[in-house]
Amino acid sequence: MRKALLLAAILAASPALAQTNPLIDYPGFQALTAEVGPQRAERLLPFAAFKAEAAKSEVLLLDARSKDAFARGHIAGAVNLPFTDFTADSLAAVVGANPDRPILIYCNNNFSNNRAPVPTKARPLALNIQTFINLVGYGYANVWELGDVVDFDDPAVGWVKG
Repeated sequence: MRKALLLAAILAASPALAQTNPLIDYPGFQALTAEVGPQRAERLLPFAAFKAEAAKSEVLLLDARSKDAFARGHIAGAVNLPFTDFTADSLAAVVGANPDRPILIYCNNNFSNNRAPVPTKARPLALNIQTFINLVGYGYANVWELGDVVDFDDPAVGWVKG
């Protein structure tokens, strides 16, 4: 944490350091995050609504956790594309031809269990946040997020154990 704060202080003092790589656009990320924030706030679904939407054939239930975590357990019907593998091409291959397709997301922090395969992450770093921002940034605006915290041992969740 100290190293991260020190690095942030150095970058704040020297904005040129933050932009030495032309393939990285931190100000663009900040703008996208600010733009997506209000949309995300309106796209948090209670568990019952999330499950009802996930049951629809045209809806993609996307799990952006690692392949290993997904293999150890996930919500039934979910498709895995690890966040680290997000590119325009990989997303198009998983989402399909319709960029307006409804996409539902969830992450470790949607589960109260705090054990493998869903240990709780630091709240500001919950995978849902980055996943939502990235999906919208790649042109998928119809993203919805599980807004509740549930127990994956609850049969209603439909947890598939690996």
